[in-house]
Amino acid sequence: MGEGIRETKSDLETDRDLFKATLPFGVESLKTSWWVVGSTFLMLLASLVGAALAPAWPIRLVFSIVSALLMMRAFITYHDYMHNAILSRSRLAWWLFRLYAVFSLTPPRSWKNSHNFHHGHVGKIDAAAVGAFTLMTTDMWRDASFAERVAYRVERHPMTIVTGYFTIFFLSVTLLPLLRNPARHWDSLLVLLGHGTLIAVLWILGGFDMAFFTVLLPMTIASMLGSYLFFAQHSFEDMRVLPTETWTSRRAAMESSSYLKLNKVMRWFTGNIGYHHIHHLNVRIPFYRLPEAMEAISALQSPVTITLSLKDVMASFRCCLWDERLQRMVSYREFARAAAV
Repeated sequence: MGEGIRETKSDLETDRDLFKATLPFGVESLKTSWWVVGSTFLMLLASLVGAALAPAWPIRLVFSIVSALLMMRAFITYHDYMHNAILSRSRLAWWLFRLYAVFSLTPPRSWKNSHNFHHGHVGKIDAAAVGAFTLMTTDMWRDASFAERVAYRVERHPMTIVTGYFTIFFLSVTLLPLLRNPARHWDSLLVLLGHGTLIAVLWILGGFDMAFFTVLLPMTIASMLGSYLFFAQHSFEDMRVLPTETWTSRRAAMESSSYLKLNKVMRWFTGNIGYHHIHHLNVRIPFYRLPEAMEAISALQSPVTITLSLKDVMASFRCCLWDERLQRMVSYREFARAAAV
């Protein structure tokens, strides 16, 4: 592991000092915020119109794929808005992001509550699985019932990521919170009705093809990519899972969150989500200032790094259980072999 995650006494290694060093970057530029939001949503709208109206299906397919990528960038602007990192006082932004929540199946109440919980508990062994993928230790797995093991495997299975439109955004983020607490998550009902109505209207106006290329296909692609990015950034070979008594916000950011190294094009489409360790350290830093923060603060420059290579993707899905004895993530097969000895 790099210097940024060692337990040393350098000036920026304490929680307070490191967080303090990030504060200058947690100030938005309203001009920049409106530029990134406005340009992203205008490009997304234009791409969706192309997906709806292009004369040939190959062209519509291209527009759908571009729309999916733009939806990821749009989601990051929504994500930053919900963290009060950008445009927090704008009524226009309030309406824009509520409309986007309908399109992307991310009800503000459900998403914000679960995501904030995730930020306060990521990397904790005994934390409830709210706003994140469940993570068991080998001891917890050993004591789990058959049904609990099946549910755990299903939740962390690659197909759950691939079908994230249904499994994560429709079920986990929208429907289940509504069913559990209708009074608290009434906006989930509005999002479900709005999303379903949008698909129905497009289907009526232009047939299944219009609904498919404009909503169903781009949402499927964007949900799959977004779900994997979130999964991988907290499920990787060198991650650490910490007991509550030793957990700190700095350790959660630097040891339980990764830096996803991407090329310039993917950094743009994903809204710098790869700088995840910095985001976990200070959620008020706008996404467009994350690279600036990493460049300026030496303690942030040696995080655990992952990529989108096939090797790293496969390794991410092999990180199934936290072994407290070995102090690392292990696969089900590795645990079974060790248990059989």
